Amino acid sequence: MNNQDIAKKVIEALGGRENVNSVAHCATRLRVMVKDEGKINKEVIENLDKVQGAFFNSGQYQIIFGTGTVNKMYDEVVALGLPTSSKEDMKAEAAKQGNWFQRAIRTFGDVFVPIIPVIVATGLFMGLRGLLNALGMTLPEDVTIYSQILTDTAFIILPGLVVWSTFRVFGGNPAVGIVLGMMLVSGSLPNAWAVASGGEVTAMNFFGFIPVVGLQGSVLPAFIIGVVGAKFEKSLRKVVPDVLDLLVTPFVTLLVMSILGLFVIGPVFHVVENYILLGTKAILGLPFGLGGFVIGGVHQLIVVSGVHHIFNLLEVQLLAADHANPFNAIITAAMTAQGAATVAVGVKTKNPKLKTLAFPAALSAFLGITEPAIFGVNLRFRKPFFLSLIAGAIGGGLASILGLAGTGNGITIIPGTMLYVGNGQLFQYLLMVAVSFVLGFALTYMFGYEDEKEVASEVATERLVQEETTGNIPVAPQNETIQTPIVGDVVALENVDDPVFSSGAMGQGIAVKPSQGVVYAPADAEVSIAFATGHAYGLKTANGAEILIHVGIDTVTMNGEGFEQKVSQGDKVKAGDVLGTFDSSKIAAAGLDDTTMVIVTNTADYASVTPVASGSVVKGDAIIEVKA
Repeated sequence: MNNQDIAKKVIEALGGRENVNSVAHCATRLRVMVKDEGKINKEVIENLDKVQGAFFNSGQYQIIFGTGTVNKMYDEVVALGLPTSSKEDMKAEAAKQGNWFQRAIRTFGDVFVPIIPVIVATGLFMGLRGLLNALGMTLPEDVTIYSQILTDTAFIILPGLVVWSTFRVFGGNPAVGIVLGMMLVSGSLPNAWAVASGGEVTAMNFFGFIPVVGLQGSVLPAFIIGVVGAKFEKSLRKVVPDVLDLLVTPFVTLLVMSILGLFVIGPVFHVVENYILLGTKAILGLPFGLGGFVIGGVHQLIVVSGVHHIFNLLEVQLLAADHANPFNAIITAAMTAQGAATVAVGVKTKNPKLKTLAFPAALSAFLGITEPAIFGVNLRFRKPFFLSLIAGAIGGGLASILGLAGTGNGITIIPGTMLYVGNGQLFQYLLMVAVSFVLGFALTYMFGYEDEKEVASEVATERLVQEETTGNIPVAPQNETIQTPIVGDVVALENVDDPVFSSGAMGQGIAVKPSQGVVYAPADAEVSIAFATGHAYGLKTANGAEILIHVGIDTVTMNGEGFEQKVSQGDKVKAGDVLGTFDSSKIAAAGLDDTTMVIVTNTADYASVTPVASGSVVKGDAIIEVKA
């Protein structure tokens, strides 16, 4: 099937031209904005020639073709009438995707995701302190006080973090937001935890009838205050003259919102928050592990729906109230089962393309990101996904029966182990993970997947036929050491915030957080791809390695702003030659990540592709070794 035929099939499977709002592409995938997701025949698309996977992300249906091929497919679908999009159009369209509930939950995610690393760190500090206590170590008083600073500060100032992040998301001034948030936990107010303990500290009565306490540990009131405050500040800016804006807007915003926050929004939504917390605990506390069974069974369905960020709010509430998070273990069970199902598919299939996709996707799941496993493998074959839901439900029920509760949130499975080291639950946690894995793997291996045909020999035969008919016999890959194209700090590929790269779907490799804005040739090579936007380069080395250098995540949307390309397709380059330059400050200003991926896209042609760098790398340092 040639590219034009594939393009026709893609358009047809997308629901026709009338179902497509716009199409764009980056270095590896088509990004399609559709009107109705339900009209997409995903099974057809995922089984088309040259398609390496497909999934929804940020409101876009992303079809992975790989470097080089995606350019040709983009040209074909545009030639067949699909409308193209600008950076602004794509962002605006993505913001409108989903119903009101999905958009609201996505907003929750935008607010709470930046706070999660702090909660994760706090949970690890708690785990470390618990481990030392479990080992019978008596800490000196000053060390104990220091440990309390490490573990308590994030929750004491949590409303400040929430208001800051909410202002940022809703277009207010984040500096005004964080000051407003810190007012809610001012030392001049009675401490909420001290009042709740029933001791001598009592609420203050403002104006003789309004009971007011600090909002330490509160989440929902801070979120509502942030939403109202950001919108109020934006409305003020429309009416305050520019010459007075610097003085009047922050003053009025802080004055009005501190009154509303302390005397109206805070007290009202603190009550609402308490009811939500009681309801959550009631579900988690259902007898015989029923709460964990239900949540473990539906969690990955919720991930597919895109509204799983609601758990961020609930987990943070539980941690703020009890410093314990039962959701973490239940979610871990669901994710473990999903990854195990993907491993089973990879073990059982004879399709080399599917093997190459399945194992890295499973590793990504075990590190806490299940989207590559879900969209790249399990949902594609349906049974693995639904059987893993059963395994996740049983694992979640076991987690509830065992009373598992992590000391933080945001990390699961392998890294999540650290949340159970210091609370005496490590053995139970590992048991729950093992049960979830065994069930997910066994159910899928026995009942969830069968190869439709013996594809390995067909792939080999197809390659031989192409070589005989075209005379184009590829260079046999040889052992090679690839140098870093970027000066900066090494990042493991699985930690990259893009499932296509972190899952290994495009091949194995490594990433670098740049400290300089120059892209160097990593080996003697021919430039096979040089994007006009300057954000990505494809090279084929003299020894047969096909390398993709992708500067930043989603930087294709910048349309070349901040990038300068120094080479063209077909150019021969030597190791260390400059391929192009980029401005990290402009990438940051666009709200994007400049982490640069270095991928060996023909990984399947090698016995091993091994990252060999760590820490900081400079020009000329070895970064990847490939062995044929």
